[in-house]
Amino acid sequence: MPASRVSITAAARRALVLAACLLLSGTGLAQEHAFDWNPRSGDAWIDSQLADINVYGARYRGAFIDELVRYHAAPRALVTELVDQRNWAPGDVYYACALAQVLGRPCRALVEAWGRSREEGWAAVAAQAGIAARPDAVQRLKQDITASYARWGRPPAEVAAPAQDESPGADGQAKAKRQSKAGG
Repeated sequence: MPASRVSITAAARRALVLAACLLLSGTGLAQEHAFDWNPRSGDAWIDSQLADINVYGARYRGAFIDELVRYHAAPRALVTELVDQRNWAPGDVYYACALAQVLGRPCRALVEAWGRSREEGWAAVAAQAGIAARPDAVQRLKQDITASYARWGRPPAEVAAPAQDESPGADGQAKAKRQSKAGG
């Protein structure tokens, strides 16, 4: 009888260890990033996609890293370091490498620029990196993001509608503006 009690205890111990491992692995999905996440790319569609990429990158880490390495010329060691050691949001890692590729610069250059200027947002970092010299850059970024979503078998994220001003008189003010623009 004592032998069976030992095997039950060992089996229970293995089950508890497995359950603990499963619980701990799930915490990676809700992890805090190294800094408050707010991309401010200057484009609502891109910001929505980057927020969704945060979810995808946390859930499918391997596929996310492979995407950046294969299709955005990002060094695997850099992407892995940013995600695993520096705790960067996947959306920021993606945008740094995708923007770098569109601008013909190394991913590391945009990573360093974001590290210095993240308080200003991605729009400011992109401007400093020379996005204005590439009129097609934003369109190419959107195409690249859409292509990544297609490879992931994932529909692009919905863009949240702008908040409506619900203050008293807001509707009347908007109507008055429309009428004055229409000439009547």
